[in-house]
Amino acid sequence: MSEKIQDIYLSNNSAREQWRAFLEERGIKNFTKNETKLIEQTIGIFDDDKLVATGSFANNVIKYVAVCDAGIQNKGARFNKVISELENRLSQLSRFHHFVFTKPEYQNSFEHVGFRTLAATEFGVILEKGTPNIEDYLAKIPRFASGSKIASIVMNANPFTKGHRYLVEKAARENDYVYVFVVKQDASLFKTSERVKLVKEGTADIENVIVVSGGDYMVSFPSYFIKDKEKVIKYQTLLDAKIFKEQIIKPLGITSRYLGSEPFSHTTNLYNKALQEEVGTEINIVIVDRLEIDKEVVSATKVRKSIARGKVSECLGNVPKTTATYIIANLKELQLRIEKGQRIDGN
Repeated sequence: MSEKIQDIYLSNNSAREQWRAFLEERGIKNFTKNETKLIEQTIGIFDDDKLVATGSFANNVIKYVAVCDAGIQNKGARFNKVISELENRLSQLSRFHHFVFTKPEYQNSFEHVGFRTLAATEFGVILEKGTPNIEDYLAKIPRFASGSKIASIVMNANPFTKGHRYLVEKAARENDYVYVFVVKQDASLFKTSERVKLVKEGTADIENVIVVSGGDYMVSFPSYFIKDKEKVIKYQTLLDAKIFKEQIIKPLGITSRYLGSEPFSHTTNLYNKALQEEVGTEINIVIVDRLEIDKEVVSATKVRKSIARGKVSECLGNVPKTTATYIIANLKELQLRIEKGQRIDGN
């Protein structure tokens, strides 16, 4: 009997367990709640009632692609059929730019169907296809004269604090221009648009600073195909460093990157180390001790926790006036997000 493509509805317990067992047999076992709840559509190729290939997408990211090894002569055809169907569905939703985060052994398969590798590590690979792509993203960013000292900072700014401002001020004093990239991550308490707005308002008086969204290239990378938590951190940090090194530095003429020190976060320390090892061969890496007020390190996490407790007065001294004004005006909405399950820990 001929194989058929069918939707797999993960809300159905039986269908979800069949799908999950199929993926686990192929080494995909890291089913975190945050990863799977973002899935919009999942398809499968079925030989009678047997699942022989599957793939999903969330937003514009193709994920959870797996193909049965049995009948190996059909493996390539099944893979191509899954990707083609997912791309067609994404196009019907007017999403013409697609990403894949996958294991290194599948890099060639995705390149064979038109994806372009942006960065590759021993742990994972990121590829893209369609438009707007990395060149389109970079084309919208202002450029500066060749030979200028151009610093860069990448921040989540959830929300923008005096600590973030302190880092920007130092970079601005020591360089001709500063790019501040705001990470695109709507899993944060403050949405991407809000964080970009607060960083722009909080640095508006510093003339040599340009604030831009990190777009699709400075995000929290999916890691569902990696089982070991330590490897997940290394994969995400190294991939971020490689994309910045191989895709961002040269076109924008960046000569340095500024980082805040982080004495308490294992993840951030690994991230800083990856940047030093990977990017430090190309540009200067400047690590700045974090700002302290009244002998306490200024922390966006502390600000979020104050919002959650309704003790906003406790945090106002740690944020610029522009951020404080926004928090006060939108306090109920921010607290409602927390009540609905929005995390306030982390970076």
